Amino acid sequence: MSKATNLVIVESPSKAKTIGKYLGSDYIVKASMGHLRDLPKSKMGVDLEHNFEPQYIPVRGKEDLIKELKKASADVDTVYLATDPDREGEAISWHLKELLGLSDEKARRVTFNEITQKVVRESIAQPREIDYDLVDAQQARRILDRIVGYELSPLLWKKVRRGLSAGRVQSVATRLVVDRENEIRAFTPKEYWSLDVNLSRIAKPGSFVAHYHGEDKKRELENEIQVQKIIDDITGKEFTVTNVKKAEKKRSAAPPFTTSTLQQEASRKLGFTPKRTMALAQQLYEGVDIAGEGTTGLITYMRTDSLRLSDEAMAAAASFIQNRYGKPYYYGKFHVFKTKSGAQDAHEAIRPTHVEYDPEYVRSSLTAEQYKLYKLIWSRFLASQMANAVYDTVSIDTECAGHIFRSSHQSMRFPGFIAVYEEGRDDEGEAMGSPLPDLEVGEKANCTNIKKEQHFTQPPARYTEATLVKAMEEKGVGRPSTYAATVSTIQDREYVVKEDKRLAPTALGEVVTGLMIDRFNDIIDVEFTAHMENRLDAVEEGKQHWKELLSDFYGGFSKELHEAEAALEGVRLKVPEEETDEVCELCGRNMVIKMGRFGKFLACPGFPDCKNAKPLVERMPGRCPKCGSGMLKRKSKKGYAYYACEKGADCGFMSWDVPTAEDCPKCGMTMFKKSGKGRNKPFCINETCENFLPEDKRGYYKKKAAEGEAEAAAGEKPAKKTAKKPAAKKTPAKKTTKKTTTKKSTAKKKEAAE
Repeated sequence: MSKATNLVIVESPSKAKTIGKYLGSDYIVKASMGHLRDLPKSKMGVDLEHNFEPQYIPVRGKEDLIKELKKASADVDTVYLATDPDREGEAISWHLKELLGLSDEKARRVTFNEITQKVVRESIAQPREIDYDLVDAQQARRILDRIVGYELSPLLWKKVRRGLSAGRVQSVATRLVVDRENEIRAFTPKEYWSLDVNLSRIAKPGSFVAHYHGEDKKRELENEIQVQKIIDDITGKEFTVTNVKKAEKKRSAAPPFTTSTLQQEASRKLGFTPKRTMALAQQLYEGVDIAGEGTTGLITYMRTDSLRLSDEAMAAAASFIQNRYGKPYYYGKFHVFKTKSGAQDAHEAIRPTHVEYDPEYVRSSLTAEQYKLYKLIWSRFLASQMANAVYDTVSIDTECAGHIFRSSHQSMRFPGFIAVYEEGRDDEGEAMGSPLPDLEVGEKANCTNIKKEQHFTQPPARYTEATLVKAMEEKGVGRPSTYAATVSTIQDREYVVKEDKRLAPTALGEVVTGLMIDRFNDIIDVEFTAHMENRLDAVEEGKQHWKELLSDFYGGFSKELHEAEAALEGVRLKVPEEETDEVCELCGRNMVIKMGRFGKFLACPGFPDCKNAKPLVERMPGRCPKCGSGMLKRKSKKGYAYYACEKGADCGFMSWDVPTAEDCPKCGMTMFKKSGKGRNKPFCINETCENFLPEDKRGYYKKKAAEGEAEAAAGEKPAKKTAKKPAAKKTPAKKTTKKTTTKKSTAKKKEAAE
């Protein structure tokens, strides 16, 4: 067997597996597992005094992987850098080239908008050089965020609370939520009234409801006096049909998904967070094992702001629609959607790689969540090439004493694209109205009932994760690759919380936002942030030098920082305590949430008269592997921490292992890690998954713990056998351990800033 002469480096093992299937034995495909070189976590890592020169170092813990890739690259003629087709992917490829010491001739860049055999082979056949404009745009973003995070966060630590962080985009996203909350608080309800009449035909059987519309022009009823005047005018009088308008209404399909619209629709229809949506989309893009087909990439690249579709994809959709649904259901030609101005348009819209792989065909090969998301993407794409839905509409005006009342109704004549997919809405849909009799102009009717009702205008709704992503996109805050991370970060930092599926600012979020508005107005200004994104785009297009951008930004930022430190000398901002529904059993006051040395806890506000305090149940990242609900951190009677499903005894799942925010790239279930300090590597506990890590390989202590403690705490036996807490180790009497001082505190502070 001949020795392979080509090395292909991708980011993830699943992507490597899919691509490896499409290339011959002359290619070795390996995964870098993301970044292998980055700025250090323990310090700024950027020389602010010497033209913002970054100081990149190998990522800690990846030494063995770096050695492996260096050895593999030394033994081949060509190294294809095949990381994701975006700024960050380009930067990862550049870091790999530098880290592995590859020459320009040996290092070749390839990208895949979709991971199919055709596209993979075409891309390998047409490699290019690394695009340094893309790399510089990513470096500029990374260093901007590092400067803001590492210089602002220590100020927040000193003036508000330890452990806080600020970010160039996350702070603006938090401000959007805070501003919306202030709009709600300042909102003054406005009274208005509705007036409906039930009309019965005189010459023929039948009745219908009509709504007050106005006189010569449409008029809003502002108070009961106006309503009563109309009622007095029409009481005991006949109504006359003055206008019957029948029409045909056509409704077009929504365009295929962009990153933003996918996150919004998955939130509305599936209840997925943006972060979860992107993790699942990444799995579908990189490839899943399809029965009878092998590892296959199911969707195109999922970070895009383009509505463009390839002619090949639209032709495939046209054939599929006509064969399955019939010719009338096809749009009749390629349905091309115009991408909004300002979009990068680097990739196609998100679509299935093969429209023939309908959701039911691949369902048995996907997890439940993967199937739901794939069905959403497949259906939206197919519907975008289908015929318009057609409705018959009728609008009828009836008049009495100079007052016009209107009735309307629409009925579907032809479903068109709705046979496959209908877009979700954030607000309530338009009412169809009740079916109406076949009325004619001049026909008379009597009023059999009058209904008046008082209403009040409602304040703007709090953002959901979907509408916040939509607002960020509309205002130019962030880019497709940052939406999910930003929405997740502001919740993880506890600046924003989710209440009844909507986002509300915490007291901490409002205090920090207030400080930022007072002292760093540019950083937290929506228009400034959008302008900065445009300048990063200009770097990508080769129209702006990245270090010049950093210099322009840092001059004003540094000045604001020094002014803020001087103005806040000796000042510490107090965060209002968050009151809970938990009642102190000693004095009856509502307990508040406080932050202590070991995290949050419940305390009585009556301290020092009442010193009652109790632990606060902590919500963990991830989902219960048994029922999909949230996970909580609890303590057993002996004080050991364990992790249980929020449904308690109704589900019964518990584990000593810690749930993480990471999902298994194979099965999509939450990954866990061994409890305790240290850089513990997450593992999959799903026994049916090929990534499953048996208990004896998870690094547990060999000593057995007492049986059944967690089961008793959880209320019943755990659903799955889990690792036991080790028994306390016996130590010789009089043995003491000398404490050593470390320099980790600074590193931790810096790490928290990002």
